[in-house]
Amino acid sequence: MSIYDLSVKKRSGEEVKLSDFKGKVLLIFNSATGCGFTPQYEGIEKLYEDYHDKGLEVLDFSCNQFGHQAPGSDDEIHEFCTAKYDTKFDQFAKIDVNGDNEDPLFTYIKGEMKDEVINGLKGKLAMKAVSKLSPTTKSDGDIKWNFTKFLVDRSGNVVKRYAPTVEPKDMEKDIISLI
Repeated sequence: MSIYDLSVKKRSGEEVKLSDFKGKVLLIFNSATGCGFTPQYEGIEKLYEDYHDKGLEVLDFSCNQFGHQAPGSDDEIHEFCTAKYDTKFDQFAKIDVNGDNEDPLFTYIKGEMKDEVINGLKGKLAMKAVSKLSPTTKSDGDIKWNFTKFLVDRSGNVVKRYAPTVEPKDMEKDIISLI
């Protein structure tokens, strides 16, 4: 099985085959509009603007499993992101990333990359604290909070997993190495 065997849903409910992204570098993450990490949208948008023409695609999946910080509809979330952060990349349909109803994409990418990059002591302490707040984080590899980010190379291999505390600018050199 590969990431290209999976499909995801657009906000409209239309199914998108991940094989449509073959040959692209993918930045996949779970998000929430009411999270302390939400300002990362600004940095993610900058990465998208700087590297989209070179092959970067951003796949954003809103998730309400962590502190109920993504309460809106898919369209409301999209409107928020475009109005507040001027995002150009699209948000996909809201999903679960852990538990019985987790989306197959997140089951796959978590299975491929259980360990995440966490920068500094402050980041490690923050991740330890938020992990305790998440009732859906039950086993190794589970997503611990909003804005967990995965980097996928042009061949569909999951090559990095970043904790929510890792700022988008700190992923740039990894993205450049894959483009």
